[in-house]
Amino acid sequence: MTSHTVGQVMTGDVVQARRTTPFKELVRLLDRHRIGGLPVVDEDDKVVGVLSGTDLVRAQAGRSGRAPAGAVTAQDLMSTPAVTVHPEQSVPDAARLMERRGVERLPVIDEEDRLIGIATRRDLLRVFLRTDDDIGRQVTEEILVGRLGLRGTDVSVSVHDGVVALHGRVDLRSRVPEAVHAVWRLEGVVGVVNGLTFDVDDCAPPAATGTRSAPDATRDAGGRDGGPGVPAGPGPDGPGRGPSVSAAAPESA
Repeated sequence: MTSHTVGQVMTGDVVQARRTTPFKELVRLLDRHRIGGLPVVDEDDKVVGVLSGTDLVRAQAGRSGRAPAGAVTAQDLMSTPAVTVHPEQSVPDAARLMERRGVERLPVIDEEDRLIGIATRRDLLRVFLRTDDDIGRQVTEEILVGRLGLRGTDVSVSVHDGVVALHGRVDLRSRVPEAVHAVWRLEGVVGVVNGLTFDVDDCAPPAATGTRSAPDATRDAGGRDGGPGVPAGPGPDGPGRGPSVSAAAPESA
């Protein structure tokens, strides 16, 4: 499954500061380039910290009622150590790192820890600018046909504003959550509507001798006779439930 990398979406022309860059010059850099923060590098262009407009405002607020201090530089205000990424890391991984560490930008470094770019939240969100047609083609070609080995006519795919709707019939019940989770992980997908049914319930335990036969093979994914549904019994979202409309990422299968 294709995935954009940080190197593909990052900004290569990076506004940066040195440890000794004075306070007023930092303010000018942020204002002139209309940015919210920048990396701080040493003499070898290795990232030693990150500085934001919030850091500058906090420094000014902290001066109230205090004795005059000496010259303030980037080294005095930056957050360190910097949270960085490498260009070959995937966009989803970078987004998770950004959210987990609570940062707005990630300096991108090479194998020698030298600065080569920067990835902001805006950069990472570019993947959601994909067209619905592009997403639909990837769902059909890479997941339904390439990964699950289905015929193109087995499942219909429609996409509206990044929400993917799947309707049709697959051979095995286990294919239903597999398809839904694979589609959800595609870049640009914001939700998945599951309307898949199945022919054979390969998730049910073998029937004991002398008991009733297994459920009819043509039952839908919700355990009813016909019509779209989701897997009955224990599923990825608990007993009797399965992912239908995804407002947040499903747990890994």
